[in-house]
Amino acid sequence: METTPTSPDPSSIVNVATYLRTMARIQPYKRAVVCPEGRDSQGRVAYTHLTFRQLDIESDCLARGLDDRGVSRGVRTILMVRPSLDFFSLVFALFKVGAVPVVVDPGMGVSRMLNCLKESQAQALIGIPAAHVLRTLAPGNFKSVKTFITVGNRWFWGGLTLRQVRSRLWEPYPMADTRVDEIAAILFTTGSTGPAKGVIYTHGVFDAQVRNIRAQFGITPDEIDLPTFPLFALFDPALGMTAIIPDMDPTKPAHVNPERIIEAIVNQGVTNMFASPALLNRVGRYGKEKGLKLPTLKRVISAGAPAAPANIEQFAGMLINDAQIHTGYGATEAMPVSSLGSDEILNETRKLSEQGYGMCVGLPIAGIDVRIIRITDGPIAQWTDDLALPDGEIGELTVRGDQVTRGYFERPRDDGLSKIADGDTFLHRMGDLGWIDKKGRIWFCGRKNHRVITEKKTLFTIPCEAIFNNHPRVFRSALVGVGPQGCQRPVVCIELEPGGSGKDKKSLKEELLALAKTSPITEGIETILFHRAFPVDIRHNSKIFREKLAVWAEKNIK
Repeated sequence: METTPTSPDPSSIVNVATYLRTMARIQPYKRAVVCPEGRDSQGRVAYTHLTFRQLDIESDCLARGLDDRGVSRGVRTILMVRPSLDFFSLVFALFKVGAVPVVVDPGMGVSRMLNCLKESQAQALIGIPAAHVLRTLAPGNFKSVKTFITVGNRWFWGGLTLRQVRSRLWEPYPMADTRVDEIAAILFTTGSTGPAKGVIYTHGVFDAQVRNIRAQFGITPDEIDLPTFPLFALFDPALGMTAIIPDMDPTKPAHVNPERIIEAIVNQGVTNMFASPALLNRVGRYGKEKGLKLPTLKRVISAGAPAAPANIEQFAGMLINDAQIHTGYGATEAMPVSSLGSDEILNETRKLSEQGYGMCVGLPIAGIDVRIIRITDGPIAQWTDDLALPDGEIGELTVRGDQVTRGYFERPRDDGLSKIADGDTFLHRMGDLGWIDKKGRIWFCGRKNHRVITEKKTLFTIPCEAIFNNHPRVFRSALVGVGPQGCQRPVVCIELEPGGSGKDKKSLKEELLALAKTSPITEGIETILFHRAFPVDIRHNSKIFREKLAVWAEKNIK
């Protein structure tokens, strides 16, 4: 779907921390961040908080102290702090200074995380004690770092503590006059769909995201958010929402305690919640079993991986009035791109998804230009009109807009594979496949590098898997290809419903093969394998590592 996004003037001054200062002026005594702070002898949770005024003051004091100690404009600063009051204060302090926080998801594993930190060539590190233990054990990954600050108790290592850095006297900090195209942060992808890469966020990108998220979902400053993914929490102060930090391990959403998520919603009157499909499923299943309702919730935003309609329906049973679950589509490099409400999913697109049309992710948000281009694995240096496919044909999704990031940190080859120049703008290649229907809605059909190319045709993961997922005993399925591209053998791996019996797999396999023959999409698939538990991404516990399954499948084909 083609629109004409407007490009901001690169010389214009934008600092995302301005949003916090504005909110501190218009609603100074509203709570900005609320964190659980332990439980009493009866198990009741106690909370601590900062108001918008307090958060603005605290980040001013930290900004002045950081600037005085060399963490100044343009300094790349590794931030390894758990979701907390300090985390929010530090992020906005760094924005005010004009420094560049480098954020890596610890859930990706220590080895991969260390590689990312080394790649960032950061000059400063602000972290909890565990982060400093890590840098003393692996000093080679922190050679570029000259300034070390500990959040909490400093042990045997050198450097400063956050208490030493914080200015004791408050006066408004003169915020850096950063430009719209100046680097604001480097956020590393988890590498669940490829190598982990540092995505360059400018102040202009953050500014566009705040504006578009507010407009798309109708968010107002009187709302209360439960962001179960830490990076989404950063938007809350800018949007004027109170952020309730959930009592959970953010790296393990599939193992969250549903009682504590529901406790936070009820205790704090949460109106908005971000939830990965895995968390949505776990909390929704618990709520269904207990017959619970969540009357304060106005909306739930689910992203990170496709959410199955059955999963959406289950959680939606706890919502009342016109509250909906919105399935957002995007990536670290471009977010948000589109969204679709649960009413439309359950009443219209669900039945089409189950027939193999793909997963509908809705209309592009205002200001986003989405084009479908022919599938190719190589770089495309320059846009030409013959790249575009007509509506209805499956190709690679490309996007353009103010919230689309311009590139990766020190990765020119990946930039070449993901960007297409078009005059003085560019299109970002999502690496996802899909098509656009007559209503202008996007239908997601899977990752480009997961497609299976046989001698006769190309198979796409999401449409094919939907056919097998219709079987009541199937929890989820995964299409993989065995053999060289062009003559691959399509294999469908099956994970059974949790707690379901694994007996009588021979007859189940026959049922699944018969199911495959009912659709032209899957009629050529003749190999079914059963897998105990799919390998999935750590961040959302939803994206299937099909590359690992393909290796496993090749070893297990008889």
